[in-house]
This record gives sequence, C-alpha cells and structure tokens, in this order.
Amino acid sequence: MSVKIRLSRHGGKKKPFYRIVVSDSRSPRDGKFIEQVGSYDPKSVSGGVKINREKVERWLKQGARPTQTVSELIKKS
Repeated sequence: MSVKIRLSRHGGKKKPFYRIVVSDSRSPRDGKFIEQVGSYDPKSVSGGVKINREKVERWLKQGARPTQTVSELIKKS
C-alpha cells in the first residue's frame, strides 16, 4: 500500500478550501482518507496554512510521500 500526503478539496464553487490528508494512493481525491493533518485556505489573506507538524513528521518517517504542492506548503509553514 502506497501512502500519500495530499490535498482534498472542499468548499463551494469558486470558494475552495483544502484539507491536507494522509490517504492510500489508490483512493479518489476527495474520498476515503486515513488521517487529516492540516488545512489550506488559498483565499485567506494571511496565507491560510495550518499543519500539525508532529503528525506530518510521523507519517514521513513511516514512508508517506507528499505531493509536490503539499511539500511546498510544508516548506512555507
């Protein structure tokens, strides 16, 4: 089982809100996930990135691979 840390889109039309989740790479983008580790609001003025560092580091040690976008968000925060 390949585990990824990726974005899951929520919110309405033209009002995106993303959750940073750990999920199986075979599951759909907004489908079943293992754990939520943060959130990202691109419409927020202050950046809108909230990440639980402890959870992310634990999953990275276990072999989870972040997507390119998520890895950039982790570097920003």
